[in-house]
Parts: sequence; C-alpha cells; structure tokens
Amino acid sequence: MHAYARHQFPRVMVLFLIVGLVAVGCGGGTTSTTQPPQPSATGATTGAPTGAGPTEPAPTGGAGGSITMISSQLVPVAEAEKMQNTILGNFSGDVTFVGAESGPYNDQIRAQEEAGTGDISLIGGLHGEFSTFAAEGLLMDLSDVAGELADVNSEYMELGKLGGTEQFYIPWMQNTYIMAARQEAMEYLPEGADINALTWEQVSEWGAAIATATGDKKLGFPAGPDGLWHRFFQGFGYPSFTGALNTEFANDEAQAMWTWLADTWTTSVNPQSTTYGFMQEPLQSGDVWIAWDHAARLIEALRNMPEDIVAFPAPAGPAGRGFMPVLAGLAIPNSAPNADGAKDLIRYLLTPETQGTTLSEVAFFPVITTELPGELEAGTRAEQEAITAMTSASDALPSLLPIGLGDQGTAYNQVFRDAFQQIVLEGGDPATVLQERLPDLQATLDASGAACWAPDPPSEGVCQAQ
Repeated sequence: MHAYARHQFPRVMVLFLIVGLVAVGCGGGTTSTTQPPQPSATGATTGAPTGAGPTEPAPTGGAGGSITMISSQLVPVAEAEKMQNTILGNFSGDVTFVGAESGPYNDQIRAQEEAGTGDISLIGGLHGEFSTFAAEGLLMDLSDVAGELADVNSEYMELGKLGGTEQFYIPWMQNTYIMAARQEAMEYLPEGADINALTWEQVSEWGAAIATATGDKKLGFPAGPDGLWHRFFQGFGYPSFTGALNTEFANDEAQAMWTWLADTWTTSVNPQSTTYGFMQEPLQSGDVWIAWDHAARLIEALRNMPEDIVAFPAPAGPAGRGFMPVLAGLAIPNSAPNADGAKDLIRYLLTPETQGTTLSEVAFFPVITTELPGELEAGTRAEQEAITAMTSASDALPSLLPIGLGDQGTAYNQVFRDAFQQIVLEGGDPATVLQERLPDLQATLDASGAACWAPDPPSEGVCQAQ
C-alpha cells in the first residue's frame, strides 16, 4: 500500500484550480489554451481553456501490442464512438476503448489488480476515483511520463500526485455544468435580471412567467435515468443554498433548497424532465426553453442552433454560486499488460492536435498550455464565455466531485435521487425525508472511509453527515 492517504489530499489547492478560460483572439488561425489559473479573492479562478475546431491529429507511434482503455468518462454511446473512431483514430497502436459506469468500472479495475493480470492497460477517470485507487495501491507511478509533458498545466499536473510525490495520474481533459436557453425565453426574463448573474429564485420566476404566458412548462433538467441529475444537488443545489454538502445535508437551509425545487417543479418544470438524459435534445426540439446540464451534453444544441440558443452561468443561491469543475485524468494500473503502449497513448492524448480533436468532438476542454490549431467554433465559444462568467463571479463557490467513495459512488448518488423522488415527485416533507435518508448517506461514507471534500470543511477521518 502506498503511503498516500485520502484525508491528506490538499483540498484548498483544488478549490483554486477551477476550470479557467482565456480569451480567444479574433480572426486568427490559432487559439490560446489553458494558462495557470489565477485565484480571485473568493477562491474562484478567471479564465478556462479554449479549444479549436476539428483538427487532424498527428500520428503517434505506439509501443506495439494491443491497449485496452477503460474509462468512467465518455460512456454514452455517441461519445464512446467518437473516442474510438475519431479521437483515437490516428494513434498507430491498436486501442480498444471501453466506457463503463461506476459499478462495472470499479469492479473490473479491482478484479484485475486482485488477479494480477488482465486486459486493462490504461484507465480514464476522475480525480476522486483515482484518489481511491491510489489509496489502495493500484496505480503505477507516471513521473517519467509527466516529466515529458511540459505543456500540461503544472498545477493540474500537481493534482495528479494526490498530495504526495508519485504521479498517480496525468491530467487529460476538463469541463463543468452550465445553463442554456432558447431565444423565445428571453422576453420572459425577470425585469432587471442579468442572465450572467441570475439567482435560482429568478430562474423559478422566469419559468413561471413562461408557463403563465404560454400554458407550457419550459424549464428542464436531466432527471432521467441516464441524466447527471445527482450532480445538480452535489455541486449546485446544496452548495448554493447551504454552502456545504454532506455536513449540511438535512439542515434548515437544505430543507429550503428542496422546498424551492418542489415549488419550481410544480409551476415551471416540464414533467418529461424525469425522462431526459441529455438536455441538448429537448432544447433543440423546443420542448424545453431553459435547461441545466453538463456542458458536453448541451454542446450539440449550441452548435446546431448558435443564433437561437444562448449559454449562461449556473445561477446563485443564498450561500453563493455553486458550480462543479470536472477534471479527468489518465492512469496505468500496476497489472497493466502493456504499460509502454499505455504511456504512448497518454502522450498522444496530450498532443495539441488530439486535445483540439477532443474539444471539437466531445466538448471537453484541454489541460495543456500551448496553442491549439484551428479556430473556435460558435457553440464552443458560447460555452467558454458562460464558464468564464461563472468561474470569475464574485460569489463563485466551487464544489469538488466526490472524492474517495470508490464502489460506494453509485449508492451515494442514489441518496440524492431518492430524496428527489420522495420530496419533489411524491410531495414528501423535506425535513422528514432528509432525516430518513441521512443514515443512508452516512453508510456510504462509512463504507468507503471517505473524508469530507469541498465545499465541506476538511475532516479528520470519515466525513460525518448531518
């Protein structure tokens, strides 16, 4: 077992290393990418990486043999196909990309490590997932590869050490969640409201005004089985209303958040939201006029209808403008059958050409500091501007993805979905439901041994939900 321990993770540093976008120059043939984030007085950063339009990745030599890459990112079929056929298309090695949900993802990686042999040579995942694998001693030190990748943002690279000296993962790509709206909705925006500085209460007023005028509920959320609805609570709802997450799960401010959502759902939210997985689809069809989702799940609407759909920051609540940065990385398990090939694949995925292709194909932003070839297309530029406004806001409140949950991640997410079902859809009393769900939440933290993560204050030992 490595000396790294989950509770030693430098949360304060991560709090400042939020996705930052830099301005794109006009009329040029290149765009600038990530610069080291600059913390503001609030702990937010200004700027986020930009990217390019479609590019042709330069072929990169492989070490020979086949490479199986398993990833918790780019799991949806369309994204996985783009990864396999386009992003990996110019790599000269033989790569099989496997997108896997949390349960199978964790099970396959651990099963291979327990057996000491298997097919997986490269892992794509999130910072919080790697913290668990590293704590269990499953990951290879990639310091040799890191030393070759001078173009990767140095502060993001430091995150891959997980507070120690070994390089457990190499940063790969980054993103976050934003909102988007059709132009038809703009005339109903509350008087005096700034779309780049909205509150969640104003979003409710906005949706209610549309419903009153049109007779249709046009506010939408990805609350279906394939949607990332749990991230709304973990990175936006709870932080914006309570300033915390696990440590304020059932308090008065949390109850107020649930009451707000239940009221808004009744007056303004399209009931089909419980079937939505990607909000870009109902936005384009017009079934929804205002939506919240992961930027990669809004991009097609912004690309296909750049004159008709606008992107804007996530709104604020009483405690701040909660938002959740997503940093994905690449790691090699100790049992990798083709570690040399996996290292070559990491080098390939971090080239400017491949980082640009990743942005144009799946709308994940680069982690490198050099210029990307090509120009930024309208949809990506719209997302960039929305993220810039959100991360640089004076009330910005960044919240990390869960850290250290391991195979408890699915059960942890289900606690929030169950509370939503009982309070919002079934009309349950928030105080009662949250007290009933509190033991389930604590059980996932106890089983995983996870310490608290931002915006909760650091804990000594297991995070204690309240």
